Amino acid sequence: MPMNHETKPATGIGTEAAAEYPSTQSAQLTARRKPFWRPVLRPGQNRRLPRELYPEKVFAQAQAFAQGLSDAAYEPLIRRIDQSPFHSDTQATPLFNGVEAFKAMLEAIRSARREVLVEAYVLHDDQTGQAFLAALKAAVFRGVEVKVLADAFGSSRTHRDFWNLMKRSGSRFRLFRRPLYAPISLLPVLDHRKLLIVDRELGFTGGMNIGDEYHQGRPGDQAWRDTHVALRGGIVWELAIIFGESWMAAGGDPLHFEGMTPCQDTGAKALVLDSRPGRGQNEVFSAYAATIGAARNNLWITNAYFAPGRRMVRMLKATARRGVDVRLLLPGFCDIPIIRTATQGYYREFIRAGIRIFEYQRSVLHAKTLVADGKVAVIGSTNFDFRSFNFNAECNVLFRDEAVADQVQDAFLADLEESREITLEDWLSRPWWRRLQSWLARLIAPLM
Repeated sequence: MPMNHETKPATGIGTEAAAEYPSTQSAQLTARRKPFWRPVLRPGQNRRLPRELYPEKVFAQAQAFAQGLSDAAYEPLIRRIDQSPFHSDTQATPLFNGVEAFKAMLEAIRSARREVLVEAYVLHDDQTGQAFLAALKAAVFRGVEVKVLADAFGSSRTHRDFWNLMKRSGSRFRLFRRPLYAPISLLPVLDHRKLLIVDRELGFTGGMNIGDEYHQGRPGDQAWRDTHVALRGGIVWELAIIFGESWMAAGGDPLHFEGMTPCQDTGAKALVLDSRPGRGQNEVFSAYAATIGAARNNLWITNAYFAPGRRMVRMLKATARRGVDVRLLLPGFCDIPIIRTATQGYYREFIRAGIRIFEYQRSVLHAKTLVADGKVAVIGSTNFDFRSFNFNAECNVLFRDEAVADQVQDAFLADLEESREITLEDWLSRPWWRRLQSWLARLIAPLM
């Protein structure tokens, strides 16, 4: 069934759907029908989030859960917010550096039999970009259908010659530009997703763009620190549907999708949290709010561009004040200095609320992860800033799985070894003009 932007979300026909019927009829329906998911976008375009699922409401609900993130009410709440299923057959391998991530991604492309889908915010024409181009060209030569989508703004430094080579390679190539429905005041509307899907069986997503910075970094420094994840299972089918949305928004033809009969309980539980203008932004925020509210022991957030709005600030401060160990791992230096300056404008307020702040010193920190109580982890592309929550196309995966959460938590602790904690004394000892500069940058953060 072709996917289009007007498609409305639908839950599968199975145990949950059958439970709405009278008991005798339910038993007959369950016997006749297997669970089946239709290939639609979840949540639906222009869906109006019910008031009881607003971020402040679900944050309060989750704080009342008797068992926090282990509570039986947490998962149904996330499903109601996002109108999405948890895939319980997910095989997930978190990837914490560019060398291992790009090696796995290139091997996946080289093993492709039918289809390769690539969606990148930044696709450079450096050695890394050339390696991907060569692998994609070889895939086309084998008869694999290849579609490549890059964001025009994020990839603006890539030379036209590279795009011409991409087209001549046989790949079907598109640049995503500001959609016609977006007002000029929202320029630039960005496709900030990072997706690679091979044969709709193996997928990759997270924070990594495609470029040499993950191998070489800046002169004298280590490679950029980022987090990606390799995925197998039904969730990869859903990532392909999300790619199809972006592909069509860039003028591509609809992708063909069959429905799917989901596998059960063969791996980690995972749910896709994706968004774009007009779809999913409120749901992503509410899912984060529910997770933060349900945290009981620790909430550790790694984020590259951190400039949250007042509602998120209130939630994080309230969580720390009820005794949760809230830590923020933020860049010690940044490829966009003005954003780091804006981030520092939050320091005094957060530290006084009991939130611990660490600045990563080894290299540029570009990861976007959250881990709570060793039970729930999020890996994706969403920054805690105004643009990610309101205007960008983003893709994240929420894992309700202790094995994945443990790996993200271990990586967080390892990163702290390369970080410096910022204390209130440190902050107040900075020159007054530096503090004023950070305060002013925070005020204009929504415009960045």
